[in-house]
Amino acid sequence: MLNFEYTQPTKFVFGRGAEMHAGEELKKIGGTKCLIHYGGGSAVKSGLIDRVKASLEEAGIAYVLLGGAVPNPRDTKVYEGIELVRKEKCDCVLAVGGGSAIDSAKAIAHGSVYDGDFWDLWSGKAKITKTLPMGCVLTLSATGSESSNSSVIMQEKTRLKRGVRSDFNRPRFALMNPELTFTLPKYQIACGATDIMAHIMERYFTNEKEVGVTDYLCEALLKTVIQYAPIAVNQPDNYDAQAQIMWAGTLAHNDTCGVGRLGDWASHQIEHELSALYDVAHGAGLAVVFPAWMRYTLDNDVNRFARFAVNVFGCDMNFGNPRETALAGIERYEAFLKTIGMPVTLKELGAKAEDIPYMAKNTKRGPDGKVGAFVKLDTEDVEAILRIADR
Repeated sequence: MLNFEYTQPTKFVFGRGAEMHAGEELKKIGGTKCLIHYGGGSAVKSGLIDRVKASLEEAGIAYVLLGGAVPNPRDTKVYEGIELVRKEKCDCVLAVGGGSAIDSAKAIAHGSVYDGDFWDLWSGKAKITKTLPMGCVLTLSATGSESSNSSVIMQEKTRLKRGVRSDFNRPRFALMNPELTFTLPKYQIACGATDIMAHIMERYFTNEKEVGVTDYLCEALLKTVIQYAPIAVNQPDNYDAQAQIMWAGTLAHNDTCGVGRLGDWASHQIEHELSALYDVAHGAGLAVVFPAWMRYTLDNDVNRFARFAVNVFGCDMNFGNPRETALAGIERYEAFLKTIGMPVTLKELGAKAEDIPYMAKNTKRGPDGKVGAFVKLDTEDVEAILRIADR
């Protein structure tokens, strides 16, 4: 196990009516005037924004509204939010929505107190050193952005999708009411579950040895999603299923499962090119990329893939040929994705084979020019993975 430092400053308020605590929680972190950032009209039509506003009014907190957060959040909306915060002299930010609204709100909070272009922080030209206090009301179980140290934004003019990790990205509080997910389309619920599984697996597939605590945590969370995601997809108003998925999504990406080990993250970086180019849902893109990545990297550690097959998907272990077991696990994973309505090929996403070289070339790399840690991949490797997905 690697040495690690782990900070989790986010306060969680979980359960029915959690959104009604927005005002009191903002007051506790010193808020007096808040930017409320949310997505589309559903938050308004459902009455959620009105309930949040009422909570802030009761706490004596003024507010301004900024709607329009979209999947694969854009830098243009971030710039709009920064300008509004400065104009209205807001001293805190509240995101209402899923990962896109939360990631966008994080960028607004950081950019509002940064002297330069906020994109400097996402492109690596500068580091985040301060931010406005920020909280969130979660409406979609997926990205784990409600307590993660990451935020991903797309630069609209270049279609570059880039992420930044910092403990400044962790919201001060997260209000989590599973009832707020009841009206989501089945496809969004399935995309969210797929994203949650990917966050866990990015950590699970590691070259670190003797990481039993987090191995078992990863496996338990994966099995939880496998059990409850089909229920949540087919019965969106099943509170217990949505509650299990929501809390699993938080634990999947606040690094509870990642301490002491080095995760991979190549699949996420590759997928970012898919969703940037085609504007597909992140979870759907991961459903296509991750099984292809698994098939390509399988021989780096066959026994880890075999363990995944046995402990997560219940495959029988073939001790004489563990590779056969490992392949069976990948096939069961892909079959599970199909059962909840996810695509598993580039064609199903509407992606074009002729764009594969472009996506491979633009995939974000580390300082060594490679992507990933479980297996370090170059451009040819990434292209090969996308070719596997193009079947």
